[in-house]
Amino acid sequence: MRVLIDACVLYPTVMREVVLGAARQGLFQPLWSERLLEEWARAAARRGPVDEVQARGEVALVRAAWPEACVTPRAGDMARIWLPDPNDVHVLAAAIAGSADLILTSNAKDFPRNVLREEGLDRRDPDGFLHDLWLAHPEKVAAAAREVLLQAQQMDDVPHEMRPLLKKARLPRLAKALSS
Repeated sequence: MRVLIDACVLYPTVMREVVLGAARQGLFQPLWSERLLEEWARAAARRGPVDEVQARGEVALVRAAWPEACVTPRAGDMARIWLPDPNDVHVLAAAIAGSADLILTSNAKDFPRNVLREEGLDRRDPDGFLHDLWLAHPEKVAAAAREVLLQAQQMDDVPHEMRPLLKKARLPRLAKALSS
């Protein structure tokens, strides 16, 4: 399965790391565009220059881990596509260029299902997507989430619990599934 990951999933950190952890487990092939990676870095920059530097470093690591994941939207697709928010046309165009099966986004209103269906695509929200992956591959998704939990504990130098960490990252269904 090929999944175009929107910038709103690439940033914030915990959500991105759980999603990419599932990709590292071989559960799907991630895709993005240069513009989406830049949107991630700019979103981090709003928190300050240190956050931007860290985000740009993380972007470089993601590029290195998945060199084939970056797709370039085609001008023809960019010109013909209509979405409620013209700033999101590049996301759909990148998904088309990458032969994605779905767009992973928290932004349902700007990606109407009928428009996506015309392009042979669907959209999923990160929590529902990860929960469904957990239902199919519980051990792999749990391993990805445990890795994120360990990283958070090392970075913050304080103990974290899985459920609150994932709930704060807007992954409540996955949090509940992994806590039961």
